[in-house]
Amino acid sequence: MSSQNSSTDVYQRIEALGLTLPPLALPAAAYLPFVRSGQLVFLSGHIAKKDGKPWVGQLGRDLDTATGKLAARSICVELLGTLHAAVGDLNLVSRIVKVMSLVNSTPFFTEQHLVTNGCSELLAEIFGERGAHARSAFGVAQIPLGACVEIELIAELKA
Repeated sequence: MSSQNSSTDVYQRIEALGLTLPPLALPAAAYLPFVRSGQLVFLSGHIAKKDGKPWVGQLGRDLDTATGKLAARSICVELLGTLHAAVGDLNLVSRIVKVMSLVNSTPFFTEQHLVTNGCSELLAEIFGERGAHARSAFGVAQIPLGACVEIELIAELKA
């Protein structure tokens, strides 16, 4: 496959899924949206948003697993927008290294891993094998602004 063809694959997959990458959002506090160190790009946590506002709720109380999974998928799109802003071309990503997910959940909710699949599955759809990653999914008592899910990501770039 020529480098020209491979440079459009990621964006073609995004378009085929009916997704649009958002512009880089400015952080809400004193931190950077991303930091590049060598070939690694660390993306700060992104919270779930619905209609441009924090997607508020607690899994196991206000929201079910399927809704949480949709929230995680929407965060993935935001993360991809930030990653695009960080590197200029998503085809420079050699692999998604790690995803860490924080799920605002009750003490008895135990499906954080299924919620986080919303992000992981979309990364696999877009990047194929390069989207396979290590992952952690935690249940937490609260997330900033009452958001239901927050996800951060680490990506490795081609040398």
